[in-house]
Amino acid sequence: MLEIRNLCAAYGGPDVLSSVTLEVKAGETVAVLGANTAGKTTLLRTISGLVARARGSVTFEGTELIGRPAHTIPALGLGHVPEGRHVFPRMTTLDNLKMGAFFHRGAGDIAQRIQRVFALFPRLEERQGQMAGSMSGGEQQMVSIGRALMGNPKLLLLDEPSHGLAPIVVDELHAAIGAINRQGVAVLLVEQNAVLALSVAHRGYVLEAGHVVLSGDAQALSADHGVRRAYLGV
Repeated sequence: MLEIRNLCAAYGGPDVLSSVTLEVKAGETVAVLGANTAGKTTLLRTISGLVARARGSVTFEGTELIGRPAHTIPALGLGHVPEGRHVFPRMTTLDNLKMGAFFHRGAGDIAQRIQRVFALFPRLEERQGQMAGSMSGGEQQMVSIGRALMGNPKLLLLDEPSHGLAPIVVDELHAAIGAINRQGVAVLLVEQNAVLALSVAHRGYVLEAGHVVLSGDAQALSADHGVRRAYLGV
């Protein structure tokens, strides 16, 4: 579904990503682990067309994304939930969700999409009339994920969805990511919470200083001594 080959990316100085190669197959959840400044967010931003200085190849279902205008990429079937949520704070929960279907605004199944999001996050149905900026961090994360799902993505990019959230909310997100994947949506999950990431992933990659230094089955990575020491605290 997603194939990245020899990807290099920069914001104006030295490369943040250097010769990164990875792939996501249909139906998979793939985790990307790494410390701060490893290049995880840059990876997702490059896939979404938000990093102009990129070299190499990023293809989604055979379509090359490098050089493609960012605003055309969601319609291909890519949803991106950025780090920090970035909801529209002065809009209601419901209107935030509708914004996720902007490029499908003529479609007749918008109400059905909203109900699917409410089934995944019942709290959003309870707070559909509440201004998103007045909600808790966990609720805003649900809004952000729900908004991305309104575009009917085939592949969902999740950037640090558990960052700064209470453990009970992290558990809810853990369940939601699994449910999203079981519904047929592939997931590329960037996380510092390696326990969460590897528990929901089929495979994983470890990024260090913009390079892929390790990859493999999620269970194998969980058992790897270096990964356990660096990311699992054991």
